Amino acid sequence: MAAVLAMGLMGCAPKYAPRISVKTAAAHAGRIVRNVDFSGVLVPNHTVNVFAKIGGQATTVTVDVGDRVKAGQLLVQIDTKELNAQLAVAEAAAAGVGDQAVQVKSGVETARLNLEMAQRTYERTKTLLDTKVVTQSQLDDAQTKLDLAKTAYDNSSRQYQTITGSGLAQAEAQVNYIKVQISNSTITSPISGIVTNRNINPGEITSTSSPLFSVADVATLKLQGNVSQEDVVRIAVGGKVNVSVDALPTNSYAGRVEQVGPIAAATGQYFPVVVNLKNDGRLLAGMTAKASFSWTGADGVLIPLSAVKDNQDGRASVFVVTEGKVHARTVDLGPRNDSEVQVISGLGVSDSVAISNVSALADGMEVAQ
Repeated sequence: MAAVLAMGLMGCAPKYAPRISVKTAAAHAGRIVRNVDFSGVLVPNHTVNVFAKIGGQATTVTVDVGDRVKAGQLLVQIDTKELNAQLAVAEAAAAGVGDQAVQVKSGVETARLNLEMAQRTYERTKTLLDTKVVTQSQLDDAQTKLDLAKTAYDNSSRQYQTITGSGLAQAEAQVNYIKVQISNSTITSPISGIVTNRNINPGEITSTSSPLFSVADVATLKLQGNVSQEDVVRIAVGGKVNVSVDALPTNSYAGRVEQVGPIAAATGQYFPVVVNLKNDGRLLAGMTAKASFSWTGADGVLIPLSAVKDNQDGRASVFVVTEGKVHARTVDLGPRNDSEVQVISGLGVSDSVAISNVSALADGMEVAQ
């Protein structure tokens, strides 16, 4: 009875398995338009730490955190009483060197006149020696006086050169150095921006090793994000992007690509991109924002992404539907967006491809449309 029942069941079984139902789409000519977004936090265009160049007591501190400052605006004034006293001493020393130079110059002139006189006396004596009017000893005496006059002139000249050269230069350098120190007592902002940090109060002693202030330039803000290797080649420095700020959803800002990183981020295959945008006064550093740009590929054959099946060998294939059957074709793919992909080779325009149940299909399988 069991055998008879089994044979009866086999006789009731259908001869063919039901066909898989698929949807199809025709490959068409076109270009891939890809929209690229990346998010990040707005940061100042640049931030400068302001240091004191000299140590001293701060007599005046003119700004606080949150204040807007302009380039060249006074931030701190350091007491200069001691420096002013040092300057007076240095200027007096320089004046003394100048007076000494005047005196030595007078001595040089006197030595020059004495040398000229000794030279004339020697030449006259030498001439008279030939006529036997003077003796050899008188000529020798004239030679000695000439030599002494030359030595005196050389010594006075060197002394004058020393005083007016290195001596006076050192004295004047000391004066200039103290003047520079006095100028360094006035600390100004190197840029226009907002004070973000303050570490000095009136009466405190300034340090040259730690910053007194931090000033951030927020007239222009930066947004940094990471872009895939597929998209980074489509963007260049100077390119325009659209920036939306989460805190101001109704506003849109025009951004400009300032930097495209030449080395991938630590995650790999993603490259840092920096966008700057002008601050209209409502943007604050620290706000989250999103930059968007789009690019258009070259003409080619486009199909829906759902038609692509990834093979185990790393290649991709699609199933072309003809006369109720599917035929597998290996294809080379190009750029893609969220819905379509470009087929570089392996498929022609108007080929009909399956776009549903692709993972269940096999080459030569009959399907229902």
